[in-house]
Amino acid sequence: MIVVFVCMFSLLQKAHRFHHTVSFFSGIIDQCSSLKSPSNSLKLVHAQLVKIGLNFSNVYLGNRCIDLYFNSGSPKDAVKMFDDMSRKNIFSWNLYLKVLVKCFDMATARRVFDEMPERDAVSWNTVISGDHAKEMHCRIVKNGGCYSNLVVGNSLIDMYGKLGLVEYSLAVFLSMEKVDVISWNAMISGCCKSGYERFALLLFCVMRSSGFEVDEYTVSAVLTACSNLRNWEKGKQMFCFSTKMGFLWNAVVCSAAIDLFSKCNRLGSALRVFKESCVFDSAVCNAMIACYASHNMEENAFHLFVYTLRESIRPTEFTLSSVLHSAAVFVPVEQGSQLHSLAIKTGFEAEAIVASSLVQMYNKYGLVEFALKIFSKMASRDLIVWNTMILGLADNGKLFEAIELFEKLLESGLHPDQITYSAVLSACSYGGLLEEGMAVFSSMQQQQQRGVVPMNEHYTCVVNMMIQADMINEAIDFLYSLQWEPDSRIWESLLLACGDYENLELIEAIADGLMELEPHSSLPYLIYLANTYEQRGRWESVVRLRRKMEKVTRKEVADISWIGIKGHTYSFEANPTCHHGRENVCSILGFLKQDMSTGDDSVFIN
Repeated sequence: MIVVFVCMFSLLQKAHRFHHTVSFFSGIIDQCSSLKSPSNSLKLVHAQLVKIGLNFSNVYLGNRCIDLYFNSGSPKDAVKMFDDMSRKNIFSWNLYLKVLVKCFDMATARRVFDEMPERDAVSWNTVISGDHAKEMHCRIVKNGGCYSNLVVGNSLIDMYGKLGLVEYSLAVFLSMEKVDVISWNAMISGCCKSGYERFALLLFCVMRSSGFEVDEYTVSAVLTACSNLRNWEKGKQMFCFSTKMGFLWNAVVCSAAIDLFSKCNRLGSALRVFKESCVFDSAVCNAMIACYASHNMEENAFHLFVYTLRESIRPTEFTLSSVLHSAAVFVPVEQGSQLHSLAIKTGFEAEAIVASSLVQMYNKYGLVEFALKIFSKMASRDLIVWNTMILGLADNGKLFEAIELFEKLLESGLHPDQITYSAVLSACSYGGLLEEGMAVFSSMQQQQQRGVVPMNEHYTCVVNMMIQADMINEAIDFLYSLQWEPDSRIWESLLLACGDYENLELIEAIADGLMELEPHSSLPYLIYLANTYEQRGRWESVVRLRRKMEKVTRKEVADISWIGIKGHTYSFEANPTCHHGRENVCSILGFLKQDMSTGDDSVFIN
């Protein structure tokens, strides 16, 4: 297609149709954005621009190329295009500033901002979105252009919301002379992104009572708040409201509705919204792929992903992350490597969410070296990827490496959470590394002021380490010293470890405790205790337990049958005294009994 356009352009050039040439070139650039490799196709177009000198003289076409280079994941080409332009306007500078803020360093972006020949609201908004937000806010206030300028004020609200500084967002919002629906949307969205979902719902109620008309962005933000809260009742109300307002045609609203149903365990409803959706784009498909993946339907997620690729729908980093999680479950290593290649090709390998999923995938494949290679290349590592890598090392038998990586995590300045300690304690438990494990557990106890409180899974690891070291008494003392009530798994591990233990009273105490914790499934513990008595010649105790076991197995259970007729379910208990339609049921049963006794089976025909 690009070759055809280039040939057409050559004909226009020979005919000296300059204005038609510019218009036609704009159409070529539009077509580039819809192709599978927009950057490569645009380079061919760019070459033609250089050939005739239009990239130096025509500002409009140059700006279009900068924008497309940036959106297609080629920021360096966008910067080169800007440098080659001999004429630039405010739009050129704003695009250049956008590239610098998003892809390069803020110091350069700040210098460019100061050197710009002119600035508008877009310029301020762009530089505000960088890391020097508070500093830029102060400059705006000094220049008197904050609370009276609606666009700048909305940008500050949005920026503080993205940074998680809801208090600053609210302060700007309340100080503005005038607010509009964009102000409300930015405020609600910022609350959702910062963990203040309940406050976002309150703001939505205030917005409506204040007479502001909501739009699709408002609805999508509120649906997201309900999804994060797993609040099905309010989410259902918002979904009905969005349907009534006709907002489901919007891809953002549709994807937010699918996400709501997914997180509230309404898979059927999510699938129905997806199938009946009027739009079929990246956002909607991403939401459905994530829905499948979160409900352990990895194969469905993978098939939908392949279908989107065939439909030329460009994947996002969130799509790839969901698919990589699914691939780790059922896709062969070869196809997992192909997904890795796709992540590299699309430029998403460096994204934290994709890199973390790649680490998890290779760990589940048992290819720890590949996972470590990706982990080491990551520019920034959050706690999730550290936990994933430590757990991957532990699961693949790299126990000392897991402990070493945990120590590097502490050196990095990040604070471990409960998942971190569970991973490293699992490594110590697998290897019977009691000394190292107790040191880790001790450091965990020191983190309780940060909200890192030991749970059953951590206590289980400690007890298992003590059992492997043949420290049964110490394990028992440890459990009795806890202010936490251990679950049955811990006591069960201890009971199994006491098989050859001489203290029969202790075994009886543990078994009795387990039967109290799990009265409905106490039979295995009774059997274990009976076998223990038998090994020690305690025959009277064996007989006593056998009788108790018979009582457990012969507990009276009411037999119930039920049948559904025309949307109603009728239940019948064993030996009922009365039930709905008893006379008719008994009559029919008598009729069937009579036919069966005479050997006439014609009643069962038809």
